[in-house]
Amino acid sequence: MQIQPYLFFKGDCEEAFKFYERVLKGKIEAMLPHAGTPAEQHTAPEWRDKIMHARLTVGDAVLMASDAPPEHYKAPQGFSVSLQVDQNAEAERIFNELSAGGKVTMPIQPTFWATRFAMFTDKFGIAWMINCNEPNA
Repeated sequence: MQIQPYLFFKGDCEEAFKFYERVLKGKIEAMLPHAGTPAEQHTAPEWRDKIMHARLTVGDAVLMASDAPPEHYKAPQGFSVSLQVDQNAEAERIFNELSAGGKVTMPIQPTFWATRFAMFTDKFGIAWMINCNEPNA
């Protein structure tokens, strides 16, 4: 069994996933708009280029998402996407890039349980945590 987060965006899924692909050094395996699918005929014309399903792999982890139509979209709350990173420098790089334009709840710093830890909401409204326990640190 695998647990794979599925995120909903307010129309900027494609932009968010291209950003995540670059920052997390992942690979977008699927970016399927409504246009060209059987769902197209049931989708408002202005929404047909929005994403029906996206899939991003980062190592052996998978993050999936889609755009939620405006009448169904709710801002995410009550969870964070948690990243476990092995090197302090990489944790800091990811924090600096992912948090840019967002809201930092806890800046990246050492804690009693980790060599680096941070909490923030990115510019797309997704909450993240970064946890790093660098070996031999």
